[in-house]
Amino acid sequence: MSPPLSIAITCFSTFGGSGMVATGIGLGMAERGHRVHFIAREPPARLDSLPRGVTFHEVTESDYPALQRSGTYPIALASKMIEVANTERLDVLHVHYAVPHATAAWMAREVLGERAPRIVTTLHGTDTTLVGVHPSYLPMTRFSILRSDAVTTPSAFLRDATWSGFGLPESFPIEVIANFVDTERYAPARERAHLRALFPDLGEHEPVLIHVSNFRPVKRITDVVAVFAEVHRQLPCRLVMVGDGPERAPAERMLRELGLAHRVAFPGKQDRFMEVLAASDVFLLPSEQESFGLAALEALSCGVPVVASDVGGIPEVVRHGDTGLLAPLGDVRAMAGHVLGLLRDAARWKEFSIRARADVVERFRMKPAIDRYEALYRRLVSGAPRR
Repeated sequence: MSPPLSIAITCFSTFGGSGMVATGIGLGMAERGHRVHFIAREPPARLDSLPRGVTFHEVTESDYPALQRSGTYPIALASKMIEVANTERLDVLHVHYAVPHATAAWMAREVLGERAPRIVTTLHGTDTTLVGVHPSYLPMTRFSILRSDAVTTPSAFLRDATWSGFGLPESFPIEVIANFVDTERYAPARERAHLRALFPDLGEHEPVLIHVSNFRPVKRITDVVAVFAEVHRQLPCRLVMVGDGPERAPAERMLRELGLAHRVAFPGKQDRFMEVLAASDVFLLPSEQESFGLAALEALSCGVPVVASDVGGIPEVVRHGDTGLLAPLGDVRAMAGHVLGLLRDAARWKEFSIRARADVVERFRMKPAIDRYEALYRRLVSGAPRR
């Protein structure tokens, strides 16, 4: 039996896909007997507790007045990486999101020299398609990616976008390891009592649409509202908006203007929302860009068909006409038509639901993904690093 590894994971702690995936990887590795160290400002959103084999290391910055608003977090993070690498004899440092985590990892390795762990960088989306390619960050982001010992992306779309966005040759190895979902946690369970907790007057067969995100502009939250309004105009329904962020206020204002605010629930940021998700009828994801679409994957795992934009990595997750339906970006009418087509045909909805769950179980279970990451770690530790 191979000896356990000492693995550090750095990710954002906010309510978002990259942190959720990173946490899942860390917990999965700990269950296999590896020692896992999370290095971040705060514990990741889904790190509810610290099970055996998992340690959290807080990154703190100096409160010296001259350093305020000077962007010293990457230096503080690199210093904490160095500290943990020295005390815990790290084998692998797995960073999620290139800016600033991959750069901090490179700085740490320069200091550690031969004692440095292997660096795995997982790109998740906007660090490649938006932030990383911004002129202010592109040279350093590109350099940090090139200096990683291994680079992964959750979708072929994002791999190709990384090659083109940073001017990398396609011979530069980027391994596609799809995001995953805990299929036992996210499972079909159409218990409408969870919906009635949000809508006490919910009708017996009244459909419920749902959206889950961090409510950033890229999620096109007002499109969610517009689709819901169009569907409701033809078929009375409800909408659940899980999450929070800058676009919540405009969405609430739009709902008030439409006179539909009383038919929409905003439960805020929720970690345990799978019961409400599983009880809903259609998941809406009209995003402007998605490198993968983890929220859509969780819905599919619950047997909830997805109606989404035909952009980015979404078609790799949602199979049009099979597990969900896709529409051109911004085509509210087409999305509403897709939703109505599912809601008005119970037999068709059932077929989509069954196929959605089966497809997730076949392609996106947690164990095979953890197997691949573990194999990647072993391969790096046993071989020469790629510099």
